[in-house]
Amino acid sequence: MSTQDTFPTVVIGAGPVGLAAAAHLAERGLDFLVLEAGDGPAAAMAAWGHVRVFSPWRYNLDAAARRLLEADGWIAPDLAQLPLGAQIVEDYLLPLTKLPALAGRVRYGARVVAISRDGLDRVRSTGREQAPFLIRLADGQELTAKAVIDATGTWPTPNVLGGSGLPAHGEPEAAAYIDTALPDVLGRDRDRFAGRHTLVVGAGHSAANTLLALAQLATEVPGTQVSWAIRTGAATRTYGGGDADALPARGALGTRVRALVDSGAITLHSGFSVRSIAVDGGQVAVTARSGATVTADRIVSATGFRPDHTIASELRLDLDPIMGSTRALAPLIDPNQHSCGTVPPHGVDELTQPEPGYYAIGAKSYGRAPTFLMATGYEQARSVVAALAGDWDAARDVQLELPETGVCSSSAALGAEDDSACCGAPEPAQVQVSRGLSTGIGGGLLTLPVLQPATEAGNGGGCCGS
Repeated sequence: MSTQDTFPTVVIGAGPVGLAAAAHLAERGLDFLVLEAGDGPAAAMAAWGHVRVFSPWRYNLDAAARRLLEADGWIAPDLAQLPLGAQIVEDYLLPLTKLPALAGRVRYGARVVAISRDGLDRVRSTGREQAPFLIRLADGQELTAKAVIDATGTWPTPNVLGGSGLPAHGEPEAAAYIDTALPDVLGRDRDRFAGRHTLVVGAGHSAANTLLALAQLATEVPGTQVSWAIRTGAATRTYGGGDADALPARGALGTRVRALVDSGAITLHSGFSVRSIAVDGGQVAVTARSGATVTADRIVSATGFRPDHTIASELRLDLDPIMGSTRALAPLIDPNQHSCGTVPPHGVDELTQPEPGYYAIGAKSYGRAPTFLMATGYEQARSVVAALAGDWDAARDVQLELPETGVCSSSAALGAEDDSACCGAPEPAQVQVSRGLSTGIGGGLLTLPVLQPATEAGNGGGCCGS
C-alpha cells in the first residue's frame, strides 16, 4: 500500500457533477470528501434557479445518485417534467447531500485556493506519484488527498464584453452598470431593469433567456426597452433549429426570440463587436469596432464563461492552447466542428493530465468550449471514479447518447460570442410535454405559450453544467 492510499479522494465543487462523482465514490466504497465554497450544494445553479432547463428530469439525474436516493426512500419527481434550476437543487441535490453515504462528507464554506503535491513543487519529479495531493483552503487549512476531482465549473469567471477576448476599453470602470449572465429579470433583480433600457450582449442561450424575460417586463412596465448586440451578421445561432431541435424547449426559445425581433420588441444590432464602454450621466455608451454606438441604462453580459486553472498552477497540466481543456478532449468538443449534440462519448482517457490523479470534470473540463451538457458530466464522473477504483473496463466503456440540434451549434468560426450553450427557458405559463422521448437527453413535444413571469426562484452557471 502506497502512502497515498491512506488519504481520501477530494471532490472540489458540490454542483450536479461534483455530487455525481461523490455518489459514484460512495457506491464503490471509496473514501472521499467534497469541498464546496458556497453555503449549500450547487451554489452556481442556485444563482440561476429561476431558469427552467431544456431536458426533463429523467436526464438531469445521475444514475448512481438516483440509486442511492431511491434506496433511502426518495421518490423521483415526474421524470417528464422540465425542472427549474432551483428545483434541481432543492428536490435532488440537497436530499442527496443528506444521505448517510454523503452526510458528513460535504463541507461548505470550504474554498480551495491552491492544489499541489505534499512537499513537492511542480518542478520536482522524484517520488511525485507517491506523494499525496496538498489542498489549501482560503482559511489557511490544508488537507491531503489520494486524488482530486475538480468540478468547480466556470461560473465565477465569465468572459469579457470586449470583442477580441480582451476587456473592452472602459469595461472595468463600468462594472456597476454590467450584470453577468442570467439575472432574475422578472424576480429579485426586477427593479434594476424595470423602466430602463437594457443592452444584452451575446448570442447563446443565456442571452436568449434574458431577452425573453426583458421583453415580458417591457409589456408590464412602461419605458422598458430591450436592445441586443451580437458579433455576427445574423442571429442564426440563437434562433437555432426551431421545430427540428431534439430538445423542443430549446428550439422554442430561439423561435420566440426571432418573433420578438421581427415584431420590433427587441432591437437587434448585428455585426456589433464591443470595443469600448463609457459612463456618461448615469448611462453607458457602448461602441462597436465599426463605430456604431448604443446608449443604455444597463448591460447584461451573456458572452459565456472561461475556466480558471489558477488553483492548479503547481500541478503538471497540459492544456490545449485553444480550448483550455486536455489536448485529447479538445478536438472532440471544438465548437468550430461540434455542437453539444455531436460531442463523442469520452471519459477518463480523454480527461487524464500529466499529473496522475488529478481530473477536471464538468463544465471546467470543456475549457472555453460552450458545448457542455450536464449528462456529459455525469458520464465523465462515472468513468473517472471507475478508474480510481481500478475498474478500467468500466472506466473505458463510455456511452452517451446526445441529441442532434442546430440550436446547440456554435458560430465561433464566424466570431460569435462563446456562451454557456445549455441553459433553459424562463418559466412559461404552461408547459405540455408528450411522453415517448427518443433521445438520450430530451425530446418529446413541447408547447410554450407567451412568456409569463417566473413563479419560482432560485441560482449557478450554465444550466446543464456544474
